[in-house]
Amino acid sequence: MSTLRALARARALATGRAEPVATVRHLHLTPRPLVLVPLALAGEANAPLAALVGTAPDDARLLVVPQPRNRDQRFAFATELAAIVLPWIDGHRGGTEDVPVDRGRDVRRRYVDAPQLVVPNPAGVTFLRLFGRATRFRRADGEYPVHPSVPLLGRWLTFFADRAEHPGSSALLALTEALTLHYATGQSVLEDLHLPALLGWIDPPPGLTGAQAAARAEDPSRCPPAGPATDPDFDNGRLYPAIEAYAAAGDDPDARRTAYADLAELLRGQLAPTWDLMWRGLALLYALPPGARVAGRWDGDRDAFTAFAEHVDAGGAPQPRRDGAVTAAQKLHRLERALTAYAVQRAYDDPLVMAEHRLTGEAFVGDVTLADPTRIDDTGKRPVLRPRIQVVTDEPVPMPVGATLWSPTRPAQKAKVVFVNRVGESKTEVVLELSGGMGRGRTAPPGTVPEVGERLCYTTLSDAFLPAGVFPTVEETPWTHGGPPPAAADPDSVDPDPVNRHSVDPADDAVATEEWD
Repeated sequence: MSTLRALARARALATGRAEPVATVRHLHLTPRPLVLVPLALAGEANAPLAALVGTAPDDARLLVVPQPRNRDQRFAFATELAAIVLPWIDGHRGGTEDVPVDRGRDVRRRYVDAPQLVVPNPAGVTFLRLFGRATRFRRADGEYPVHPSVPLLGRWLTFFADRAEHPGSSALLALTEALTLHYATGQSVLEDLHLPALLGWIDPPPGLTGAQAAARAEDPSRCPPAGPATDPDFDNGRLYPAIEAYAAAGDDPDARRTAYADLAELLRGQLAPTWDLMWRGLALLYALPPGARVAGRWDGDRDAFTAFAEHVDAGGAPQPRRDGAVTAAQKLHRLERALTAYAVQRAYDDPLVMAEHRLTGEAFVGDVTLADPTRIDDTGKRPVLRPRIQVVTDEPVPMPVGATLWSPTRPAQKAKVVFVNRVGESKTEVVLELSGGMGRGRTAPPGTVPEVGERLCYTTLSDAFLPAGVFPTVEETPWTHGGPPPAAADPDSVDPDPVNRHSVDPADDAVATEEWD
């Protein structure tokens, strides 16, 4: 936890209301995201119990599994969910656009929009990940057949869960994480995972402080848990008797219909409060203006959506259960690059986020007191334009002479520290030599060189492109990491890639069957 966020939490506790820790919204929100509030049966491995699904506050559809331990009813639930999710996904595949690649020498196609899925909390993301794993290897024929839409649903849910791991992605959002990215409450990080309590701090009812609203929200009779876990008292006192009543109805259609209606009404009562909180929380996020670099990260989500849709259309295999050594290293490298870029972009977009880096000595803010926009450096092979400016700041400047800095207002321009001079007890003069972002001529276009009186932030954080690393192919890795076997082994008896199988073999099907049987 950063110093500023700790201070914001202390201030929230003192004032009784959550404190904003962002001035802009750092994630993308589509006009009509698909909100999914799942419930799972306690004591079972990710057994679906019910879900509310829809794209608008008045468009909630309830799905119920009256016997969650019944395998056929679980996959019937998956079929119903697929009938909602898959057409919604296909609705984002209408229009495409040309995206230049290879420095404009070629183009590729990309969908102009992408689907966005929202769940209450990180546990909802985990539910979708496990649900995708349990369904994407199923078969529409053979033993234990399922509806053809079920494995396709599993592949798409796995896609969303994988994107949730990608820093800066908005394809699958956990609402509690989205809200705590922008607000700091007076409760613990663990308590922030409880959506009713979190919203109690951010938007308390009239006459209540955040702490009072959060305390009321912790009463399950007022605010049921946001799922997928349920309240134990509710399970023992109301849920299990309703499930047993449905089972006791036997083959009597009238009794089963009545028992099902009672169970559905009971589960709707547990899900409806969370459903309302979901749209209330989204409204708070919609009210924030998006950051300047949010659209660029959403382009990455659209690229990923387009690539996976094309993979599915081409008959590609489902995602493997485990990644091979090379694939895992490449994925980890991509996530690390994305995390670095995401941290920099948030700081460039938001002065409050940049303030955290100012406290750690990675950035400073000052006023331009001198500027020489026409300075020419003729010490090299040819004269080049190298303007210099002097920035006076009252913040510490730990950057050494020769360090390269960047400014969020001119991210394409580098500023090299020429010298740092301490003036008095509180002021520091920093002379910077500028390069880049001024064209190729010897005269800088207007606005490209900071003017006297301009207040700027300079930081060691760079928003420049991060090149990808180079990794060996599977054939170039040792056999202990998924590569080819030793020469002494029989090549016909060894699987060349035992970990990263992409085919759906009987073993995969058996694993999926064991999870839900």
